[in-house]
Amino acid sequence: MVVGLCTVELFIPGSQSLKDKRQVVHGLKDRLRNKFNLSVAEVDGQDLWQKAILGMACVSNESSHVSQVLEQALNLIKSMPAVEVIRTQLELL
Repeated sequence: MVVGLCTVELFIPGSQSLKDKRQVVHGLKDRLRNKFNLSVAEVDGQDLWQKAILGMACVSNESSHVSQVLEQALNLIKSMPAVEVIRTQLELL
């Protein structure tokens, strides 16, 4: 069993309040869960209105599958115009 963990630090330039940020982050988390069946949570930066740190987890029997799913999820995040990716960290356990 292989567990993939990915942490993504996001900048949300269009956010003017925590409500704006929550709307963007909630939509992003829902898309990631529905499309890739990932576990996704906002793990830090909850009180900052233009920054979010998301944690994603994926489990599979093959490390190549875990890497592929997490890379596709990162590509989806990078393609969204509402957010900018500041930093990513990918780890396989």
